[in-house]
Formats: sequence, structure tokens, C-alpha cells
Amino acid sequence: MGRDFTSLEIYRLAEDLIIDIYKVSKSFPKEEVYGITSQIRRAAVSIAINIAEGYGRFHFKNKSLFYYNARGSLLEVKSLLLISFRLGFLKESKDLVEKTDRLGVKINNFIKYLKSQK
Repeated sequence: MGRDFTSLEIYRLAEDLIIDIYKVSKSFPKEEVYGITSQIRRAAVSIAINIAEGYGRFHFKNKSLFYYNARGSLLEVKSLLLISFRLGFLKESKDLVEKTDRLGVKINNFIKYLKSQK
């Protein structure tokens, strides 16, 4: 592992996803500003901040809890993307859903790596 959480690939991918989510959610209906728009943005940010907080924990159990939370927030983002597509807020959701799937695999692999280091 690197010097800090920003050296983690999963963190950098989570940051990229945040940028994508903010960009696409700009076009969501104004009446959703306190609904889906807010929720999907908060969930996307939660992925990155849970990765950062997990990195700062010393024991595996403490670390893994935050990475599991990051994975949960990632699934929340994926669900909200699919809902947004069905509601017509997004014209296309495939690329972003694929990004969430790839990040999910990488988070799972990172958790497995941590388990092997116990």
C-alpha cells in the first residue's frame, strides 16, 4: 500500500465516479434536487470517504467495515442509476453501471487482499 489513501486505485476510481455522477445529475429535474439528485451524490461521495477512512484504520476488522460500507454505497449508486434511467432522467446508464461493476470487483479484491494480510 502507498503513502496515503489517494494512492489506492479504488480511491481514485471512486473519485472519478463522483465526477461522473455530479456531471450526469446536473441534468436531473429540479424537483429532484432534494431527492434522487442529492441521494446519488451523497452515495457516490460516501464510497470515497469510506475508502479513505478505512485506510486510516489499523486493525483488519475496523478497516474492512469501511470497505464493506464503501461497497454498500456503490450498490446504492448503481441502484439509483438504474432508477434514474427508468424514470427518464438519464438517456443511457450502461457506461456508469459498468463503472460501478468494475469498481465493485476492485473493492472486493482489495478486501480479499486485506484478509490475506491478516
